[in-house]
Amino acid sequence: MAKLSSGKRYAQAIFELALEKGEFISRRQGLEKIAEIAKDEKLVALLDSPELPFNAKKGLLEERLEGVNPFVLDLALFLVDRGELRIVDHILQEYTRLLDTYNGIEHVEIVTALPLDEGDKERVSQRLEGITGCKVIVDFQIDPSIIGGIRAKIGDMLIDNSIRNRLDSLRKELSSAY
Repeated sequence: MAKLSSGKRYAQAIFELALEKGEFISRRQGLEKIAEIAKDEKLVALLDSPELPFNAKKGLLEERLEGVNPFVLDLALFLVDRGELRIVDHILQEYTRLLDTYNGIEHVEIVTALPLDEGDKERVSQRLEGITGCKVIVDFQIDPSIIGGIRAKIGDMLIDNSIRNRLDSLRKELSSAY
């Protein structure tokens, strides 16, 4: 969990620096390049090795990140030095979320018991855009345990209109009545 929270902190810091410089897209592209490097398990194992001198690690990264913004190279070196290159995917996700929020785009997670057809997905998306007042990117998920209804997570807000939630509430009411 500590790694995830540090990923959010890194993303926030990178976003604030991008805000100062107006380099939103280049920073995201840089994070994407670092994330590609982090997918190479052999390279990451080599970069994590305490036996490989830092200058050799720097050389490997300079070769892989040739022509990128110096900020991107410095960030990759910093993550390697701290042994946190593996969290770059989380940093990228958080940075993208911050950038989308800045641009008035809200990410919404919708959970249903059964898959929705494309027409239903479009109606839900339009309804959410009306509720939030901004463009939404919806991640539809299926969870049969909610039995029916819908559960929506918009930022920090959770709207749980599932049958499972209603049954749990009813059970609590009935048990407190006796």
